[in-house]
Amino acid sequence: MNSPLSTAPHASAEALARAIPQPINPVVDSAAWVERLGRAGARFIQLRLKDLPAAALLAEIRSAHASAKELGVCLVLNDYWQIALDEGIDYIHLGQEDLDTADLPAIHKGGLRLGVSTHCHEELARALACKPDYVALGPIWETKLKKMAFGPQGTERLTEWREMIGPMPLVAIGGITLARAGACIAAGADCVAAVSDFIRHPDPEGQVKAWLAATTRS
Repeated sequence: MNSPLSTAPHASAEALARAIPQPINPVVDSAAWVERLGRAGARFIQLRLKDLPAAALLAEIRSAHASAKELGVCLVLNDYWQIALDEGIDYIHLGQEDLDTADLPAIHKGGLRLGVSTHCHEELARALACKPDYVALGPIWETKLKKMAFGPQGTERLTEWREMIGPMPLVAIGGITLARAGACIAAGADCVAAVSDFIRHPDPEGQVKAWLAATTRS
């Protein structure tokens, strides 16, 4: 399925380097994981924090940001766009429900780079209207980490999204393991995200290296 937005099968290497520094995107739930996976070589890490008191939340974000700056990590903060603006975080990632209340003009004016989750054609159209720096599609496979309103999208949908969004970076997420990561790249994703396969693995540092080997195009 083509659209007027389709201008290239993949983002150029230069464009991707500006937007997404690496083809893997560990999603973590603490500043400690940002430091640990950053020291292992991850350079595009998403921090997803839930249900923390305001003071603890800010302290955790500041700690993660400090580690990211020290290690050369591009930090993606979920949801808290105002804090991201105030603290100078690299990226903010918003779900569709977050778009209802986010101040998109302030986000763009403040220089924040923006990622938006999508699960269907309607959500993709809404995301593209926000002028994001990347879009994420998921869940590619079934995931048990959180209840999803949408079923597995499959790698075929990645290819469809790739054709529709042209050179904009595309991130795959949801039920992805090391064994599945390469298939996402082959289907058109520029970057592959995961939670459990990093932070619940017995050798997270080894996983960073293995994922990079599985997703880096020769």
